[in-house]
Amino acid sequence: MEIFKDLSSPASKEFEKLLNSQLSKVNIEEGKIINGKINKITEKFVFLFIEGLKSEPVLDINELKSMGLGEKIKIGESIPVLLEKIEDKNGEVLVSASKAQKIKGWDTLVEAYEKNEPIMGKITSKCKGGCIVEHIDTGSLMFLPGSQISDKPLKDISHLMNEPQKFALIKLDKVRGNACVSRREIISSFKKEDKAKIIEKYKVGDVIKNAEVKGYSSFGCFFNANNELDVLVHLQEISYSRVNHPDEVFNIGEKHDLKVITVDKEKLQVGCSVKQLSPDPFEHIENYELKKSYKAKVVKIMDFGAFCELEPGLTTLLHSSELSWTKKNVSAKKMFKVGDEIDCVITEIDKDKRRVAISHRLTQENPFNSFEKKYPIGSNFEGSVVNKNDYSLFVKADDIDVDTFLHCNDLTYLNNGEEELTKYKKR
Repeated sequence: MEIFKDLSSPASKEFEKLLNSQLSKVNIEEGKIINGKINKITEKFVFLFIEGLKSEPVLDINELKSMGLGEKIKIGESIPVLLEKIEDKNGEVLVSASKAQKIKGWDTLVEAYEKNEPIMGKITSKCKGGCIVEHIDTGSLMFLPGSQISDKPLKDISHLMNEPQKFALIKLDKVRGNACVSRREIISSFKKEDKAKIIEKYKVGDVIKNAEVKGYSSFGCFFNANNELDVLVHLQEISYSRVNHPDEVFNIGEKHDLKVITVDKEKLQVGCSVKQLSPDPFEHIENYELKKSYKAKVVKIMDFGAFCELEPGLTTLLHSSELSWTKKNVSAKKMFKVGDEIDCVITEIDKDKRRVAISHRLTQENPFNSFEKKYPIGSNFEGSVVNKNDYSLFVKADDIDVDTFLHCNDLTYLNNGEEELTKYKKR
């Protein structure tokens, strides 16, 4: 130990020089990722040799196995670790293999995100709002929102689980270290190339035969054209008459001819029209007269009535209040079916609003007028009890479709009216 008492001696200076030259070879800094070589393995731990450290860092074997590094647990293998502390309060070196993997993985994700490159991953589990995706190269975990799994709704994704596939990075939160990916963008990018080739086939003025109604929106109706392309018919291109929603005219699965009116090669969209396949009926609407009877074809039945065509493109509303003289809240479904030709009377023509209203009951004689003519006040008639409540009967005339009201006090002069009412039953 005498050699260290005199630091100016040649031996001390030589030792100092050797020590400094050795330490200068290895740059050890906390927060850096460094490689450690396994030089000892026990039942629970792995001991690493890292040049420049005064003691051997220790890793938990279970941690390495959970990271998928079980095959690397061999003497002489190199493992990257994050140097958290050169010396803690117990004088030990603190390192982490999982944190090193996450940092390395994050750097890889940032690089892919900045270059707009897809990454390889696999869906490992489901979670609230989507799925968890594991980055195959680094093991980093990323979030896949449910809306980004596919370009169409999927009830079952079991066939996608644990299958290596491409994902697009759509969002990175560098502060929180979170990554969000999309499978839908990868699928759409491939379909976009195919869709561009398909759209090249269509030109303005073409007629698409038997396009199938696929779905509705508030602004129009989507059709499947030739089983290769979805096209939109805007609300204003459905009919020359006023249409509030496509379901007033179309049913899902129906087939209609369409005329191509726009082709957008940049947005890869094709716009079509139904009404332009026929001339505008409002240009000769003067041919129709108010209060005159016409034939109309039932094209759509709704809860509030039915939509009918006087001619192709001229759609009219037959409201439920215009179905019957005597029945209130009658359902059009019970009276008609799609395709029926019925008699109607035009009750309104508004050329400016492009609206025509019709009535079915006006084609029949008003039964109340018939009843009044046949049975003036003071006359007798026979009828059947069709309904009953606590204080009255409803009696229908046998020869005219009119329900009449009979109060219990008018049933008899002798007994109590309510007692007399109990003697009658609904047929």
